[in-house]
Amino acid sequence: MTARIGVVTFPGSLDDRDTQRAIRVAGAEPVALWHKDKDLKQVDAVVLCGGFSYGDYLRAGAIARFSPVMDSVIEQAKAGLPVLGICNGFQILTEAHLLPGGMLGNDHLHFICRDQKLRVENADTSWTSDYTAGQEIHIPLKNMDGRYVADRRTLDELEAEGRVAFRYLDMNPNGSLNDIAGITNAAGNVVGLMPHPEHAVESLIGTGRTDGLPFFTSILKKLVNA
Repeated sequence: MTARIGVVTFPGSLDDRDTQRAIRVAGAEPVALWHKDKDLKQVDAVVLCGGFSYGDYLRAGAIARFSPVMDSVIEQAKAGLPVLGICNGFQILTEAHLLPGGMLGNDHLHFICRDQKLRVENADTSWTSDYTAGQEIHIPLKNMDGRYVADRRTLDELEAEGRVAFRYLDMNPNGSLNDIAGITNAAGNVVGLMPHPEHAVESLIGTGRTDGLPFFTSILKKLVNA
């Protein structure tokens, strides 16, 4: 039976089609989910894709967090449903308190778009098991509000519990504390990151690498072997 992975589209989402394609390339079935619907259509996992939901008014992800679909995402994520938040999706996950901390504007006050080098810090989550801890990868990055912040106690807990999933290497593109590019919840089923793995799944596009594909093969293997 083919694994079904939902991709939520909010007003202002930009990367829903790219994310659906990445899921298809990995061998799973993408399922389009609309922000106004509470029905997750019995998907096996959910991706909150990148973009500028609701124009990033108030604060990036702050309005999308109250979309009807998020009630179901939050409920099922707490029950173990795998959820991946990419860029704006990461912002939404912090606003929904499925991940700790928050996202602020880049410290240089400019939009950034570049191929970014990362180090995989945690390869034990639902979305990272096809990587190895310490592996260095290149993933496209594009954001305006990508600076991850949290209080010192939260940062210490993330570090102590191995919940920093990815860290920026060579340069910190947005001023994120501890060079954090992505984190996971304690259970490992919810992961958020600022770079865009869906843009690095085929050698002819994006970085010319496929360094983002393991996100989608990781969840596929977990679902198939569950």
